[in-house]
Amino acid sequence: MSEYAKPEEYGLADLLCSAASREVGDNEIVFAGTGLPMVAIMLAQNTHAPNLKLIFEAGTLDGRPPELPTSVGDARCEMGASRASGLYDAFSIAQRGYVDLGFLGGAEVDQYGNVNTTCIGDYLNPELRLTGSGGNPDINSFAKRTVFIMVHEKRRFVENVSYITSPGWRVKKWPGGDIVPRQQLYGAAFRGGPSAVISTAGVFRFNEESGLMYLDTYHPGKTPSEIRDLCQFDLDISRVKGETAVPTREELRIIHEVLDPDEIFIPKVKKP
Repeated sequence: MSEYAKPEEYGLADLLCSAASREVGDNEIVFAGTGLPMVAIMLAQNTHAPNLKLIFEAGTLDGRPPELPTSVGDARCEMGASRASGLYDAFSIAQRGYVDLGFLGGAEVDQYGNVNTTCIGDYLNPELRLTGSGGNPDINSFAKRTVFIMVHEKRRFVENVSYITSPGWRVKKWPGGDIVPRQQLYGAAFRGGPSAVISTAGVFRFNEESGLMYLDTYHPGKTPSEIRDLCQFDLDISRVKGETAVPTREELRIIHEVLDPDEIFIPKVKKP
C-alpha cells in the first residue's frame, strides 16, 4: 500500500481530488462533468475502481482516455469508448436509472443538500445571476447518489438556498410551499439523492432520517468548530470521524504524471 503524502507534498486540490475519488465504487456507472470531478473519477479508474463505466456529459459512454481531456467535449473522451454519441444518449441513460453516481458543483448549498447554481437573491431581481442549471438538476435527479464539490465560504453554506437548482433531501412542495422529503415529492421516480458534499474545509454527509447535513471528516488544518462557524445553520459535528485522509504518494503520481501533467485543473505543489 502506498504511503500517505506529507503536508508539504500535496495541495488542497490534490486533497479534494483524492477525497472525491474515494466516493467511487468499482463497476459503477459514473457521470462526469468538466474539471476536478473528471480528474477524481479518472483517478479512481486508475486505482481502486478499474471497472467503472465513465459517462462524459457531452455524450461519450465508457470512455477510457489515456490522458485527461480538457473538457467533456474533448475528442480524447472518445478514446476506448463503447459509444460516442451526444447529450441525448448520455441523459437518456441517466433518465432510465442506470447512473450510480454523479459529480456536480454548486454556488450555494443548504442544510438539506439543496444546491443553487442559478441566482443569488430574488429570481426576478437577483443580486447576482449565476451560470445556470446546465445538467445539474437532471444528473442530481436521475443518479442514485450525487457528490457535490464546492468552495467553502459562509455565504455559500446557507440555511435555505436562494433558488433550488438541484433538489436535496427536503424540498418545498408547491403550491403550498411545505417542506417535504424528496422521496415523497418524487414518488416512483425517486432513486436517491446527495450522498456527500466535499468542500475546501471538509466532507459532509446527510442524516438518513432528517435529511440534515452533518460533518463527516475535517480537512487537515481545520477543526469541527471552525467549520461549524463557516455555516449559516447549526451544523451537526457530533458524528465527525476525524481528519480527511490525505492523498497517497501513488495518487499524487497518477494525478501529476499520468492524468494532469500540464496542470490544466490541478496545480503541482512547488517544492522549496
